[in-house]
Amino acid sequence: MAGAGTTTPRERYRAQVRAEVKERAWEQIATAGASALSLNAIAKHMGMTGPALYRYFANRDELITELVRDAYRSLADGVREARAAGADATGLAHALREWALADPQRYFLVYGTPVPGYHAPDDITAIASEIMGYLLDALNALDVGGDWVADCPTTPLDAHLADHRDWAGDHPAPPAVLHRALTFWTRLHGILSLELAGQFHGMGFDPARFYEAELADLSGRSTST
Repeated sequence: MAGAGTTTPRERYRAQVRAEVKERAWEQIATAGASALSLNAIAKHMGMTGPALYRYFANRDELITELVRDAYRSLADGVREARAAGADATGLAHALREWALADPQRYFLVYGTPVPGYHAPDDITAIASEIMGYLLDALNALDVGGDWVADCPTTPLDAHLADHRDWAGDHPAPPAVLHRALTFWTRLHGILSLELAGQFHGMGFDPARFYEAELADLSGRSTST
């Protein structure tokens, strides 16, 4: 029996095969999109039979879950590290853009069009909530002493978010901060999605400057009364 902290040759081989399967899956996704992901095609490319590959991933959804989990985990780790280093909401937005530009297919797998027939398990949702939690922490920190929230007029959306905050997990941020976080999240993802899809090509401006301008506007809103 392998001792603590060790792995057997069989376990190492299994990990290697699973890693290669995921690598081939990303290649498929880059070529034809996640909805066209095929374990049989991956098996053929690797010189394996379909049934042999199913010993490593039971079905397509299990493979997609692994890819989605890896993607979310990498973003969560990057955002956590940025926050631990003192990054504010703008710094977290920079970390998000760097992560997205580093691998657009990874970005689109988690923030693009849902894969037909696929439903992510609860632990994936928990990682997504963790990422949002770091943004909520950063925005909540802007309201030291409660001055911003106290002076900010309550909107109908704030009132709605007071009773519909499952997406924020257990974070204690008040509704006005939840509203701010949603505004940050949706506007920045809107720009990133359009940029990575090539929708700005030929328009003659630098998407990075547009992103920075939106961040400046959002930061101004987050500190105004």
